[in-house]
Amino acid sequence: MAKKYILLDTETTGTGENDRVIQLGYIVLGEPKPEVQNDFCSCDTAISFGAMEIHGITPEMIETKPTCQETTAFKRLQALNTDENYIIIHNAPFDLGMLEKEGFNTKMKVIDTLRVAKHIFADEEAHRLQYFRYKMELYKEEQKEADALGIVVKAHDAIGDVLVLKLFLSKLRGAVQKQFPKENPVEKMVDLTNTPILVKSFKFGKYKGKTLEEVAKSDAGYLRWMLTGMENLDEDMRYSINRVLGS
Repeated sequence: MAKKYILLDTETTGTGENDRVIQLGYIVLGEPKPEVQNDFCSCDTAISFGAMEIHGITPEMIETKPTCQETTAFKRLQALNTDENYIIIHNAPFDLGMLEKEGFNTKMKVIDTLRVAKHIFADEEAHRLQYFRYKMELYKEEQKEADALGIVVKAHDAIGDVLVLKLFLSKLRGAVQKQFPKENPVEKMVDLTNTPILVKSFKFGKYKGKTLEEVAKSDAGYLRWMLTGMENLDEDMRYSINRVLGS
């Protein structure tokens, strides 16, 4: 059976523990031709105003829709959930965490394009999908791609972000292949997804712009405090601080 590649995005009621999926969109790449799934869904959790501001989905748009588990998109995703397939998401932990609340636990190989981008484009000022959409001029190719896939791109639609993800993935794959010419680029992206990212410099706080090595020499106590005193310290930053401190 041919491998399939599922490029996925969700829209949700918010980003908290009790928030839920209200739109599930994805494109399945593989033989014989691409498949598009895109469903809105209802839930008992109110959509936060902050979330509405981002995706524009209002309560009225989903009040008559089925729950996520009842949608065609979710049922098809469950059928695709085998270990020979790949699921590709920008910031995968968020979407997979949301889908876990619906009872979906992936058996697929995971490619997180956000993490891969942080490895491959380490010096970029941002790694958001929309940043790359403009930086790489992907927006110029969107309509042609949408027409080829039979997608109507609308504002506030998860499938629109998946379309951008498809275009970005092509660029990212090429960059991975260039940097690791002797390796399979798809498997390398899986590997990079699971590899800690070595953070080189601060992008926040009093040492913004300074490298971790510089701070380790001038104020190692601050780095030690970060390890013990910051509850929500990013795991990659924790890994990097331990590296420069020689822990």
